[in-house]
Amino acid sequence: MPIQLHWIQIPLHEPFRISNGSVAVKDAIVIEYERDGVTGWGEASPMGGAFYSQETPESSWAAIEALAPAVLANPAVDLDSVVEGEAFAKAGVVGALVDHELRTSGKLLCEWLGAAPRPVPSGVAIGLYDTLDELLERVRQYVREGYRRVKIKIQPGWDVEPVRRIRDEFPTTPLMVDANAAYTVSDIPVFRELDRFDLMMYEQPMGRHDLDGMAELSRQVRTPVCADESADSMELVERIIALNAARIINIKIQRVGGIRNAKRMHDRAAEAGLACWVGTMPELGVASAEAVHLGTLPNCLYPTDVEASSRWFTDDILDPPLTIDGEGYLTPRAYTVRRDTLEKYRIRHTRIG
Repeated sequence: MPIQLHWIQIPLHEPFRISNGSVAVKDAIVIEYERDGVTGWGEASPMGGAFYSQETPESSWAAIEALAPAVLANPAVDLDSVVEGEAFAKAGVVGALVDHELRTSGKLLCEWLGAAPRPVPSGVAIGLYDTLDELLERVRQYVREGYRRVKIKIQPGWDVEPVRRIRDEFPTTPLMVDANAAYTVSDIPVFRELDRFDLMMYEQPMGRHDLDGMAELSRQVRTPVCADESADSMELVERIIALNAARIINIKIQRVGGIRNAKRMHDRAAEAGLACWVGTMPELGVASAEAVHLGTLPNCLYPTDVEASSRWFTDDILDPPLTIDGEGYLTPRAYTVRRDTLEKYRIRHTRIG
């Protein structure tokens, strides 16, 4: 009844830039959990370095090594009692345990979550570029490919003009902006100006803990404010609800510690009247497939950030790879892991148990 860890690195087609930094290679730790002849797969998928979060591939690897013996002794163990924090590691371990359960029972993850299988709309996330012409060319490309909405990254000095140029060319394309916490309350005039472009939402305009600032922005603009980095725990979601700091919650399975916590967050947001959608880091195929299934829940009302495998990565370990259909939708389905591809991109491996 072993657990195997595979640290893999797959190159991106181009660097992914946001206000916090840039990455050109995707790190992921793939967890292989075998019991009674059935193998479940999970993915812990932090970005390299401190690109997005305090968790890194190194810290996630160490945390999973600490969690694995306890899981092998008792698959129902409370992971929080073994390791503090390390949400990405826990998301990967929970993913492998749940996947093992699903493969044993023959259920799809969306059915396990209590949802019916349905196509999930895919939205494209576009990073920062050096020129507006580069940005516009990417928008044209992904609109042609059929994505159901466009999200662009913004930062101070790169906000109103990119949105204006996109709207001039694509006046009716569903469009949103993601600030990755780059603004403060002093920047509210920027968002008042962005209000005139009929955007779907402002994603995480202010710092993770600046919920008062988010609430003030929500009072002063027409466009809905979405909590992303601020929605990494049930405690913060409760504060968001109490302060009316956001009208939308972006749920990221990795960031909240796994699919079970993501389902709880979805249900609480629905109860409080906040809409949801499913975000990504982006992750490789195992975690991305999990996110597609989460997107079938009834309060996930906006296109997911899950995209086709080929959108970011030069390769993926999933068979079949994630694809969007001609209408811009993803289909929740079962999958297998391509072991030859896993080994091709593997830089570290261990077996526990």
